[in-house]
Amino acid sequence: MSTPNTSHGAAAESWSPATSLDDDGVVKPPKPNPLRQLGPYLGALFILIWGLAPFYWMVITAFRDDAFTFSQNPLPSHFTLDNFKTALGTSTGNNFLAAIGNSVFISLATTLLAIVFGVLAAYALARIDFRGKFVVTGVILAASMFPGVALLTPLFQLFSDLGWIGTYRALIIPNISFALPLTIYTLTSFFNDLPWELEEAARVDGASRATAFRKIILPLAAPAIFTTAILAFIQTWNEYMLASQLANRDSEPVTVAIARFAGDNPYTPPHAAIMAAGALVTVPLVIMVLVFQRRIVSGLTSGGLKS
Repeated sequence: MSTPNTSHGAAAESWSPATSLDDDGVVKPPKPNPLRQLGPYLGALFILIWGLAPFYWMVITAFRDDAFTFSQNPLPSHFTLDNFKTALGTSTGNNFLAAIGNSVFISLATTLLAIVFGVLAAYALARIDFRGKFVVTGVILAASMFPGVALLTPLFQLFSDLGWIGTYRALIIPNISFALPLTIYTLTSFFNDLPWELEEAARVDGASRATAFRKIILPLAAPAIFTTAILAFIQTWNEYMLASQLANRDSEPVTVAIARFAGDNPYTPPHAAIMAAGALVTVPLVIMVLVFQRRIVSGLTSGGLKS
């Protein structure tokens, strides 16, 4: 007595007008829809245009003659370098080069201090069990969500009493308070994913906790630390609100310097020169991301990989 061929029956049952059978009666997979395959690429293209369109308009306006600043031509036209000369010059009272130096110093100092304290705090939260550990983590997360505008008046009053208004200390310390929660939160997640066995093996071989941290954990965490440093640097470089109130002409960063840009006519803002200054400000960030993009990607993805 022969048994029924269930494979052909199942294939026949699953057959529909949208599917087809091969010579053996097996259902062929449906042909991919080209519109569905095109969808993700169209979405990526839309996001790319949405993100880069303002930057593109800023660049072409920076190279456009001042008389055609408000031209609606989307293509580069009326090419000139006078806007960059105006942005970098000091004849109208601007000192943009000094502002760039201030931003570099403030951003580097903030990033360095945030990374040093952030790495130590993240390691303690990830590797050491102590009372109130979750409370500390919650406080750090709450600090990262606290609105900066609420701190503006207290900080201004505090630094006025200390005589710090217009100094680098008044700009670096608040920036650290904003960069540190991001650093701790990111590195804590990464340290939690690192294998404990490597550190325990070093401890068994006689290494102290500090030695194991320095020779085992830090090299493994280098991609995440580098990525976090890039994010902290960009965050500090773009900060404007606190700097606009706590800085003076000698210590102001580029964000404040661009907002205070003055032209030959005090009643007409130098829009083209401001666009040129904005293009100059974004160049270091773009170059930095392009040069270190592999490290940034590896740092963002390494925390999600288990060994």
